[in-house]
Amino acid sequence: MSLSGVALVLAAVASLTTGVTGIEWHGCALGPDDAIGQELDSHGAQCAEVVVPMDYRRPDGRKMSVAFSRVKATDPTHRRGVLLLNPGGPGSSGLELAVLGTFSPALGAVYDLIGFDPRFVGRSGPLLCPWQTATFQQSAGPTLTSYKESVAFEAKLAAQCVRGHLGELPYATSRNVVRDMDAIRVALGEQRISYYGDSYGTYLGAVYMQMFGAHADRFVLDSSVDPDLYGPGFFTTQGPAMEAALRHFAEWAAGKQGIGETADDVLGTVHRLVGGGPVKAGGYTVDGHVLPYLLYSVVPSDAAEDYTELATEIRQLRDGSPTVTDRLAAQLAAAHGGGDDVSAQAGTPFLCADRAVSHDPAVYDRDIEAHRASEPVFGAVTRNLTPCAFWPVQPIEGPTVVHNGLPVLMVAAKGDPVTPYPGQLAMHRALAGSRMVTQLGAFHHGAFLGNECVDGVVVGYLTGGALSAVDGTC
Repeated sequence: MSLSGVALVLAAVASLTTGVTGIEWHGCALGPDDAIGQELDSHGAQCAEVVVPMDYRRPDGRKMSVAFSRVKATDPTHRRGVLLLNPGGPGSSGLELAVLGTFSPALGAVYDLIGFDPRFVGRSGPLLCPWQTATFQQSAGPTLTSYKESVAFEAKLAAQCVRGHLGELPYATSRNVVRDMDAIRVALGEQRISYYGDSYGTYLGAVYMQMFGAHADRFVLDSSVDPDLYGPGFFTTQGPAMEAALRHFAEWAAGKQGIGETADDVLGTVHRLVGGGPVKAGGYTVDGHVLPYLLYSVVPSDAAEDYTELATEIRQLRDGSPTVTDRLAAQLAAAHGGGDDVSAQAGTPFLCADRAVSHDPAVYDRDIEAHRASEPVFGAVTRNLTPCAFWPVQPIEGPTVVHNGLPVLMVAAKGDPVTPYPGQLAMHRALAGSRMVTQLGAFHHGAFLGNECVDGVVVGYLTGGALSAVDGTC
């Protein structure tokens, strides 16, 4: 059977198993300590669950629930339909996004805003890797010895994640999340849905258009991933963009932040920190595994206040300060087993299930070494191996080939370090009917709700404006 034929069968299955009568709306708060639920309730949201097959190939088999939320359109006379929302990840909860109308009243007026927790995330049957660290990402460090430490670290994380979850891991896939998204559409009784997705959410949106394009209305993809590379290997595209963003910061900081008189001086300070021995700061020992990742996690914001804080943190690391910023303290705690960010623990199974990768550590080591000179700070992070190199489960279906002519609006920051611009252009080419608006001179991740020009384009399109005949800039 062709892929399109499979999609039709799966759509029919979803229609049969998740009808409109299955929705039982209820309040969102699960108790007095449920901050997200209370926030949703305070905005008049309702919550519900839709029951879906864990394995869509076996619709009568094991079931699971996917949780979603709704804030109804405030101007029902001009209601356009539903706007499904995803914040990225993988592994990020999206339930709270139903309050988007607080930040964009124009969208809240004409759409029922729908947030959801993807399968195995948050309230949708969480599948958390029980790690003592908030993320699997770390630098391979400067030597073969430090790389071998990374190999052991990632192998241990993989073993911990697999333990107790082997039966669920094959079904933590983006294609299944997309099938669940269509099940939500069916449960809501909508013929078509509109959609806004950020980062990884752009991949979900593109796959939805490929699998269920007849049900796609107005779609906006913000900071798109390369659809042909998405998976564990996607990180390897980030190194050059991260290095460029770091230079942009260095040019901003030069001569005024106490870490270098010129941009090259600032970069020299950073390179000495990364290439040197462990430093102590905030009561923690920061080694060659942790320090590059700390920079990796904060460089993708070019707001002046974030740049100022980053310069302060570099001084604190350079000087071995006993006190550090709250942000750096939280990052150091997470790196040393005290973090509570669950997105990586929930998202890693999706990375590993979506696309197979090499299980040979030597492959990653060669790649790191080949890029030491061109990516001196971030190459050993972005090209390092992940738990997927030790994953015991192979993908149960191939990745989606995204190629269609459906209309879609794409927005992007030209210097985005997380989803680099070349990959965004690859998504643009794959979606032949897309139009792309690029924010120039921007080195951050996420374009919507941060730039007046971009915001106007997004809201204008989602509320009924025509898709431009040409690409544009902001």
